[in-house]
Amino acid sequence: MADLKIDPSARPFTALALVPTVVAALARRPRTTAVLGLLTAGVTLFFRDPDRTPDRSRVSDPDVVLAPADGMVVHVGEPQEGVAPSGDWQQVSIFLSLLDVHVNRSPYGGRVTEVTHTPGRFLAAYRAASATKNERSEITVERVVDGRTRRVVYRQLVGQLARRIVTRLEPGDEVGTGARMGLMKFGSRMDVFVPPEVVLEVTKGARSVAGETVLGRFPSAGGR
Repeated sequence: MADLKIDPSARPFTALALVPTVVAALARRPRTTAVLGLLTAGVTLFFRDPDRTPDRSRVSDPDVVLAPADGMVVHVGEPQEGVAPSGDWQQVSIFLSLLDVHVNRSPYGGRVTEVTHTPGRFLAAYRAASATKNERSEITVERVVDGRTRRVVYRQLVGQLARRIVTRLEPGDEVGTGARMGLMKFGSRMDVFVPPEVVLEVTKGARSVAGETVLGRFPSAGGR
């Protein structure tokens, strides 16, 4: 636990949760202090940022698309109606519960060409309507492989409890596959859109691990 990393976004939430704990301690209420202390610890641990040690061959492979979030895969295949960006895409959606790590990682490496933020509602993240009605950030990454441009789009979506998205990428940034790129606070969903030629390797109901689980693969360029 000594080397456990906590995302800096935890600070105001931990401080807020700590106030009643200190008050209870000063009032000499040991049971209340213990309960509130556990609550403070739980809030802080929500922002845990574990180091991941993915297979380097996956991270460096331009054909591999990795999971951007820990959670449950709730959709795989044809895009849900009205959800995908314009064009032809396949969709993989991951639902994050309160117990999952909420630090997000880029599913594909390359140059960030677009980052957009859309205000919206706070519907339950597992509902299909959340993809078009909820507050969200959308990131587009492009990468040239053997003279052809590959494009992957992914979205951070808030849920009923998640009320803020942190996106630490801007257009023009270079991001690596599996690299940290932000987080969502308190329950949410990630959507990943890949071209039709990508062979998807996950199934609905599977558990994903950010930066480690392979969502799919582009056909190898040049048949390599």
